[in-house]
Amino acid sequence: MKAVYISEPGGPEVLEIRDVPAPVPGPGEVLIDVVAAGLNRADVQQRRGFYPPPPGASDIPGLEVSGRIAAFGPEVSKPFSVGDKVVALLSGGGYAQQVAVPAEQVLRLPDGVDLVTAASLPEVAATVYSNLIMTAQLQAGETVLIHGATGGIGTMAIQLAKAYGATVATTAGTAEKVGTAKAFLGADIAINYAEEDFAESLKAQNGGKGADVILDVVGAKYLQQNVEALADYGRLVVIGLQGGVKGELNLGQLVSKRAAIIGTALRPRPVAEKGVIMNAVRESVWPMLADGRIKPLVAKSFPLEQVREAHEYFDSGEHMGKVLLLL
Repeated sequence: MKAVYISEPGGPEVLEIRDVPAPVPGPGEVLIDVVAAGLNRADVQQRRGFYPPPPGASDIPGLEVSGRIAAFGPEVSKPFSVGDKVVALLSGGGYAQQVAVPAEQVLRLPDGVDLVTAASLPEVAATVYSNLIMTAQLQAGETVLIHGATGGIGTMAIQLAKAYGATVATTAGTAEKVGTAKAFLGADIAINYAEEDFAESLKAQNGGKGADVILDVVGAKYLQQNVEALADYGRLVVIGLQGGVKGELNLGQLVSKRAAIIGTALRPRPVAEKGVIMNAVRESVWPMLADGRIKPLVAKSFPLEQVREAHEYFDSGEHMGKVLLLL
């Protein structure tokens, strides 16, 4: 089969398509013929040498795919059949024509979503639901601040939070992205971080109140501003480190607000935990996709042979929504 490998840490030019043996599903795994794979920031960080796959995971990048079940390993108890259209959450291996994945991390497509578009869903849906709902316990009527409005995480998080009845504030770096966040995604407040201090702007537009929950993909660069933006008893959930790993924190400000900072990652979690999250996604997020409360947003799709161009486009920051590879 054809698969993408990273020859050495670097830019998109280090991505190579190789012919390699197809994976063999082990106990509890299903083999999927991949139709499409989603690009994620984690893939870029892995390509740059900053985010190696967890022990035992494939060196091939790619954390989410859509496709059809091709075969089963021993001891698979989930009610799937060969040929079923599915999506899968992966620890790696998605940029390939086939992938073997634990059955717990596989779901049938939600109603109303085509097989290619479905590749945009499993990683972001699992990340957003597990962090906003399962970890931060976001409640109706609370204010949530979501950084990176028009990225894959942002587009899912804004819509999910609105569906749960939250007041949604978000940040983006251009006027066009700010407009998309409000007009298409339904954000109540959209802040251009290139022109405004987002903590001050949030409070000015939210009756003086900060955020009960912040979903942050930036990390150190935003740490102090995030704490300033928190409301009393607020929860800052850090899921990305695009802006660095070390920052200065005013603990007095955190204590005075009785607030919490939580760091989480989905990729290294054990299979059992991922299975719990995927079951919750099927029960809670899939119905929202079926009835239109959440709409997938795909910016652009590239054939596998153009994987370097796909990463160049992703790196440019121009995309609004998910970038997909077609296998």
